[in-house]
Amino acid sequence: MKLHAFLRLIAGVMVLVSLFLTHFVHPNWVWFTVFIAANLIQSAFTKWCPMITILKKIGIEEE
Repeated sequence: MKLHAFLRLIAGVMVLVSLFLTHFVHPNWVWFTVFIAANLIQSAFTKWCPMITILKKIGIEEE
C-alpha cells in the first residue's frame, strides 16, 4: 500500500474509532473527531500533514 492510500485508511479508521468512542464511552470523544477534521483541513491549505511525516519515517513508500 502506498503512502496516500495508507493515510486515507488511517484517517478513516480514526474517524470511525472516535465516533464509536463518542457513542459508547463518552460524548466528549467527539472532540477527537473535530481534531481529525481540523488536521485534514489544515493539511489541505499548508500541504503538510503530521501523519505523512510519521509514515515516511517508518518507511512507507510514496506513490
